[in-house]
Amino acid sequence: MPERPTGTTPEGAVVAASPAEAVADGRLVVLCLLDDASVGEALDGVDLTGRDLVNLTTGTPAEGRTRAAWAAERGARFLDGGIMAVPPMIGAADSGGYVFYSGSSEVFDEHRATLAVPAGTVYVGADPGFAALHDVALLSAMSGMFAGVLHAFALIRREDVAPTDLAPLLVSWLAAMAPMAHRTAAQLESGDFTEGVVSNLAMQVAGNATLLRTAEEQGVSPELLAPYMSLMERRLADGHGEEDTTGLVELLAPRGD
Repeated sequence: MPERPTGTTPEGAVVAASPAEAVADGRLVVLCLLDDASVGEALDGVDLTGRDLVNLTTGTPAEGRTRAAWAAERGARFLDGGIMAVPPMIGAADSGGYVFYSGSSEVFDEHRATLAVPAGTVYVGADPGFAALHDVALLSAMSGMFAGVLHAFALIRREDVAPTDLAPLLVSWLAAMAPMAHRTAAQLESGDFTEGVVSNLAMQVAGNATLLRTAEEQGVSPELLAPYMSLMERRLADGHGEEDTTGLVELLAPRGD
């Protein structure tokens, strides 16, 4: 086997001695670091003039917008990214992983083929904060689902029910319920939270009592469910019993005047 040139990895990647050296090597600069502060530290004092900066570091919408302005001040075009994948999905064909991109559409169009090599690409707009916003919105929904799954497994933990038997039932049930997001979206756009309601808020609040009693009987803390149920009770108390649970968004993010 021929000897590898100095400064390369076994896979053939060239290792730069510094961020400045890496940036100087090409027009397209892709970063994926610990956090937004790491990006600033890594590129502190580096000449970014004429570079296309693609930041895949997980951050917030505000950080994406601030970093875009920071890049523009240094003569670089900017594209922010939000990775919707776990490591095994990167570089794996048909894994379903993809990356949200927002910011310069010119940068996205010019480098789309290169950006598509590790994962799929989804451009969500010129606002550089939108990639992070979409990323965090989806991750937040995922976190809520994970909380519900953990509560379900906690309920059976002391019973003669195998978790591996419950798991496929959970997956099929959650998959069946997931399309409700379309109804929620339609209600939010129309402003009519009673449109197409299947189980209204009053009915769901009444049903919550059974969920809580079951948790108590099984010795399971209700703390993963309680905040959501509390919002439901508040909305019901305000006279919105005929609505869907979509109306809870008014408690989470009230419309401004």
